[in-house]
Amino acid sequence: MWLAATLPVPALADRALSAVRDAARRAGTTGPLVDAPLDPARVAAAFGSDRLLRVGGEPWAGFAAHSGFFPAADGWVRTHANYPHHRARLLEVLGLPGDADREQLAARLATASAQRVEDDAAAAGAVAVRVRTEGEWRRSAPGRAAAVGPLVATSTRADGYETLQYGRRSATDQSRRRLRGGGRVPAGMRVLDLTRVIAGPVGTRTLALLGADVLRVDPPHPAEIAEQHLDTGQGKRSTVLDLRDRAGLALAQELLDSADVLVIGYRPGAIESLGLRVPGDVVRARVSAWGDAGPWAGRRGFDSIVQAACGIALIESADGATPGALPAQALDHATGYLLAAGVVDALTARSDDGTGRDVTVSLARTATWLLDAAGREPGHPPAAVPPSSATVTHGDVTTARPALPVDDYPFPARPWGGDPARWP
Repeated sequence: MWLAATLPVPALADRALSAVRDAARRAGTTGPLVDAPLDPARVAAAFGSDRLLRVGGEPWAGFAAHSGFFPAADGWVRTHANYPHHRARLLEVLGLPGDADREQLAARLATASAQRVEDDAAAAGAVAVRVRTEGEWRRSAPGRAAAVGPLVATSTRADGYETLQYGRRSATDQSRRRLRGGGRVPAGMRVLDLTRVIAGPVGTRTLALLGADVLRVDPPHPAEIAEQHLDTGQGKRSTVLDLRDRAGLALAQELLDSADVLVIGYRPGAIESLGLRVPGDVVRARVSAWGDAGPWAGRRGFDSIVQAACGIALIESADGATPGALPAQALDHATGYLLAAGVVDALTARSDDGTGRDVTVSLARTATWLLDAAGREPGHPPAAVPPSSATVTHGDVTTARPALPVDDYPFPARPWGGDPARWP
């Protein structure tokens, strides 16, 4: 089986993809995209797309040398240092030189308390967690927070306007927004994509597959990892703006003022702190690692980090002691599809009343759903590699085909940052 694991990963994938298709049907979408059966090999390929990515025939090592599991003095630590600034912060908090290699990092962690590493990393903006059992996670404050609420939380802003009010649109402009796309959402809707890594980009890529006009905006530094962009950037345009610069922020605000959706993939409060203000009739969607509530709400996190913290890594251990992992970054991918489903439903509701909504999802909430799901298989066989028919090649780049039953995305990933910062 392609997504074989102790935990029921295929059921999670089916739940997330069904949510997208159900939302698209409610919005008026018809045809194979919502009605044709899903191909399990295609679903597995899409969820494990980083392992199938080939650039010039070469595979991509999805994790940097300083990312991974490391034995600590009293347990295990999982680090995430794919981005240069996270690596630099991790080495600094451990008292290591900036050029320290993986072996030096391992030697330092071997003498450290796993809990102390986690606490110091969080305080310094680095990314590392103590590997927990499922029981430890469920008893913890962040674990209890992650167990509350729906997989996709949607709320209507009470007065129809963002708390940091930015001027009201005219009724004429609101009507124009409701009719954009010929009455079917998200076709023709403008999606401003401020996301990174996997979950957010998968969500906005799915909206593009459903017909949305998606413009991804990245800061110039740090640049997105090139292979990551190729793996999740299909169907979207890509531009670079520095929101810490007055001119960049003003241009981003102009884009948002004429957008239908804002999707944020940074930790809660990070974008708003820069001064970007969300108009009242825009659907604002957010994906985060730990959710908007609980003591970890403001912490950084990634799929691998959430797996380690919530007990999945030990559940998927091959020997019961050494941490393992799911056969794909399934929390990221499933959460991305759930995000897209929530956005489609919010746009459908907005077409009736013109009011913006907030849509929130988190990797930790998705992880709790997976932990709660029935059907664990401790004696499962190894996960198989999906067939080449589940991939598509454009030029020298081979990527997974869409999990949804259409042949390909509207277009391959465009050069990172190569598009103008404007709507067509």
